[in-house]
Amino acid sequence: QVQLVESGGGLVQPGGSLRLSCAASGFIFSQYAMRWYRQAPGKERELVAFIDGVGGSTKYADPVKGRFTISRDNAEKLVYLQMNSLQPEDTAVYYCHTYLSASYWGQGTQVTVSS
Repeated sequence: QVQLVESGGGLVQPGGSLRLSCAASGFIFSQYAMRWYRQAPGKERELVAFIDGVGGSTKYADPVKGRFTISRDNAEKLVYLQMNSLQPEDTAVYYCHTYLSASYWGQGTQVTVSS
C-alpha cells in the first residue's frame, strides 16, 4: 500500500534552516509528482511546493519562493524540502502528498520557528 513518512521537523530559531524528508513506498515513485503542504494552527492546509516525477519542474507558493527548495531522489524514493531563512510564520505541520487514483498523505512533521 502507499505510504509516505515525513521526518526532519523540529524547533529552529528565526533565520535558521531545516531539511524535511519524505520516504515513499508502495508505488512507482518516479512516475508521480510530489507535493509538500503545511497547516498552521487555526488555518487551512496550504500547498507549499510541487515537483514533477523526474524532478525537472518545480513550483512554490509565493510566501516560500527563494527560501524553500523541493527536490527528489528517485533511486531512494525520497522527496526533500530544504527550508532556509525560516520565520515564525513558517510554523506548521508539514505534510508530504501524492495523488495516484486518490490523495495520499503522510502523518506530518512539526516545524516550529521560535526564539
